[in-house]
Amino acid sequence: MSWEQWNRWTLAELPRLNRAILSGGEPPEALTAQLRRRVLAELPAPGRFSPPDARRVLVLLGLAGASVARHYQETDLSRKARPSESFDRLAVGVAGTPFLAYFAELAVMTGTGHAPRDSYASLVRWNAPETRVEVDGETVVRLPGSFPGLEIRTYTEDPGELAFFELLKKSEAFELAVNDTLEPVADGTVDIRSPDAARRALAAARLMAALIRFNQDFAARPAERGGLRTEHFMDVFRQFAVHWRPGDLPPTGAQDPEFIRRDLLLGIDFPGYPEQVRHLLPALLDDERAMLERCLTRPALPAALLDSLGLSGSALVVCTAESLGRIVREHPQLAAWYLLLAANAKFGGVHLMLTEKYLFKPQRDRDRSGVGDRLLVSNRRGTTGMEEPLLVQLTRARRNHLLRGLGRLPDQELAALCGVELAGFETTDLPEVRFVAVPG
Repeated sequence: MSWEQWNRWTLAELPRLNRAILSGGEPPEALTAQLRRRVLAELPAPGRFSPPDARRVLVLLGLAGASVARHYQETDLSRKARPSESFDRLAVGVAGTPFLAYFAELAVMTGTGHAPRDSYASLVRWNAPETRVEVDGETVVRLPGSFPGLEIRTYTEDPGELAFFELLKKSEAFELAVNDTLEPVADGTVDIRSPDAARRALAAARLMAALIRFNQDFAARPAERGGLRTEHFMDVFRQFAVHWRPGDLPPTGAQDPEFIRRDLLLGIDFPGYPEQVRHLLPALLDDERAMLERCLTRPALPAALLDSLGLSGSALVVCTAESLGRIVREHPQLAAWYLLLAANAKFGGVHLMLTEKYLFKPQRDRDRSGVGDRLLVSNRRGTTGMEEPLLVQLTRARRNHLLRGLGRLPDQELAALCGVELAGFETTDLPEVRFVAVPG
């Protein structure tokens, strides 16, 4: 049996069974029984898989495992304290290997350092199709998936789930394009004071403008056109983010390594941020952990730029407008980096808007009306435990960047110093992102 057959089961039968169980039409045991018979009984030993096939099967077992664990724990909430019991009735292959042990061995076979449970990498990046970012018709970034087609595997096949996976994968691709554009400056290959560095900052700002528009379009998409319904996000989708073992890290968009990398490249005025990053490291892949550890040891690009010019962010904040204009005309690259940091701050606000729209605001409404919280996976905080006040502080920290003093100069003046027309720069012929089917 090949991964294609298990993939077909995951695309069709797993969502059907989840919908039937959630509606009360089937007992949770129906999913467990069919998973054992149709998938687990046929799986070979993990060592039989090549790394690419191991990644594919890990995606499939991650979705199935999360589904079994969600229904088992939701049936009796006391089981949340003993999450690994969710898999006691799942044995794999002719050897009858316990599910969690098999999953951990299969994760090793991927060759990536994947965690012994589902994660953002397997649920989103490996699951969704290859994603390409194009600038002026030229591909600048490829973010591969693990499957050749355009299908995305989901828990219930709800259009909103498909849209949400698309949002996460395509946003990460834009972020990767931003970060790869800036990396030669960060690693010292390109002098941060050079015109090339300023051009890279402007290119990254345009990519950020496209990322902002893409996320705004997602928020504006109505449910009847495939948009994400708040109730589905809170009551269905998020409830699959249960623990597999006590204290482990369920999948979450907070595990997007390129989002974190961008924060570290551009700087974030939040003292506890490195600790937050290291808290997430066990859920990331080996190369992602190494990348972020490297970023944590380097100064952020705005700090490096100001230091190279003999300036400080605090001095720019207190400069008179006349002095500030003189400084920027003397060092016009400051204007390019300001436009990038302003775009990053704006995206922070868009990200906060999305979490408010789909999570925190509706939960406050539920609390006021007496409905309360979900007892399986709380909607009062993010999957990693991040609560609304902390997210607000992080958004403010991205606005509190080292070049914020330049905000007292007109945006049009700053853009003119960079040789760009501001309106067209932010809206016309922006970079595009798309899914691509690749050969199997």
